[in-house]
Amino acid sequence: MTTGTLITVAPTGAESAKAEVPALPVTLDELLLTAKECEALGAAVIHVHIRDDEAKPTLDPARLRDTVTAVRESTGLIVQLSTGGAVTDPEAARLAVLDAGPDMASCTMGTVNFGNDVFLNRWEFVVDLHTRMQERGVVPEYEIFDLGHLTALQRLLGKYGLPAGGHVHVDFVMGVPGGMPGTAEALVACRQAVRDLPEGTTFSATGIGRSTIPVMLSALATGGHLRVGMEDTVTYAKGQPVESNMQLVARAVAAAHLAQRPPLTPTEARRLLGM
Repeated sequence: MTTGTLITVAPTGAESAKAEVPALPVTLDELLLTAKECEALGAAVIHVHIRDDEAKPTLDPARLRDTVTAVRESTGLIVQLSTGGAVTDPEAARLAVLDAGPDMASCTMGTVNFGNDVFLNRWEFVVDLHTRMQERGVVPEYEIFDLGHLTALQRLLGKYGLPAGGHVHVDFVMGVPGGMPGTAEALVACRQAVRDLPEGTTFSATGIGRSTIPVMLSALATGGHLRVGMEDTVTYAKGQPVESNMQLVARAVAAAHLAQRPPLTPTEARRLLGM
């Protein structure tokens, strides 16, 4: 069990509309303000999706590069770009995300039903993404939406080698309709399966929607780390909309302190992740 907690903030995502969630940060200025305030509270990593001038999800290369540069100049946070984008984004555009030169990028380990849609991650695409990150020195966060994705990761690492930096870090994304449930039982099953991965593998957990609290508490109790943010939930409690990403980060920080595993600084997080 690690002594500190890596806290990642995922402030925007690709699913919620600005018109329906006014507090969602969609402009670069809004994202930078969120990044600064969340870092001050205790976040060490920012998981970034970007939006266009109409607040719609985009993987525009120039916007991605400008975003990475601006967050680096304004904060000490580890910049993690999403290669998932929106479920409609083509593979070529998702691979091109790496051209923006992030510190980290997500690598989803398999296809999953995503509400009424399908989040497609073909094996060949996963391999291509993994090996490109190895070549460019980008540290992956392997996103796990179901238990079988951990078996796929074991296969990937066995055949194509360890990621850049040599450290394996996964994120259990729990509670997506079509994926694994956001329960303590499901998290424990994933935690057990992590033992088949390279020694020292670490994990974070993300609870979608109403599963936020049980997943957070289960992760802390089993030595895991946390991802929170308005990408994953826009409700703070039943009938209470989230006011800001900072509200969610503050709750995660408080839980980490309660568990006697205080938040890691960005410098400590880089050390943990092999950067």
